[in-house]
Amino acid sequence: MARKTMTPEEHARVAEAVRRAEEKTSGEIFCVLARSSDSYFFPSAFFVTIAVLVVGLIVAFLLDHWWFSIGLPEFTALQLLGVLAALLVLWVFPAIRVHYVPHSVRRRRAHDNAVRQFLAHNIHLTGERTGVLLFLSMEERYAEVIADSGINQRVEQKDWERIVALLISHAGKDRLAEGFCEAVEDVGALLARHFPPAPDDRNELDDHLVEI
Repeated sequence: MARKTMTPEEHARVAEAVRRAEEKTSGEIFCVLARSSDSYFFPSAFFVTIAVLVVGLIVAFLLDHWWFSIGLPEFTALQLLGVLAALLVLWVFPAIRVHYVPHSVRRRRAHDNAVRQFLAHNIHLTGERTGVLLFLSMEERYAEVIADSGINQRVEQKDWERIVALLISHAGKDRLAEGFCEAVEDVGALLARHFPPAPDDRNELDDHLVEI
């Protein structure tokens, strides 16, 4: 996932895709593209610090095995220097932090961000509880579809998983707009099947993609 932003033309394409999809359903579709779901300084600092301390202990045991003695004050000072150097690197080069964080932590942070976006943009407050969030977080290579309770009762999980796979596949090929447009079209088709447009239907959520 190389590119971090979308052009105004691409934003317009996604907004138009949302508008067309919502013409056929009373559901609401909202799209969010996140560059990253966390700064990852503290989790990466924790794991890197543990790694530095463990490597330091291994080196100390090897030096002792080779009859090279090092005093406790010197050893402690070297360990502290190593930790500070690692933290400085993480502070100066934020792009590398995510690579020192376990995959499970990245997924949890991205999922938490998706839930925050779902609530922050009031997708849970549509009249018939038929709001859907399409969320993609670039740094974590993570996508998620969050549907409100009115939809989840009718749409199977495998349908959402297929749309998530589509988003990730297009993002991996640097085709963000295409991915969102196709995902919106698929979500719109699912919603149209179960939630046709009502005579008094109104647009409750903005159609444009939000980039954070």
